[in-house]
Amino acid sequence: MKKSKNIRSLFGQRIRYLRKESGMSQEAFADKCGLDRTYVSGIERGVRNPTLEIIYVIANGLQIELNELFNFETTHPPH
Repeated sequence: MKKSKNIRSLFGQRIRYLRKESGMSQEAFADKCGLDRTYVSGIERGVRNPTLEIIYVIANGLQIELNELFNFETTHPPH
């Protein structure tokens, strides 16, 4: 199970990075996606495991292709 937690954490970091790059607050991003802000927070912290449908909604909210969500090499660590 440790591996699945790691991928959730990487995915969450990627979402946070892309959201901040787009200049959106968590609240604005959640509203744009039709999600609750606390759910977005949980995804970004790696404690939520979003469904494929939610991943699709997130990609649309960020106006990127799905595969960009999984390009972990380009995510900069938080400062």
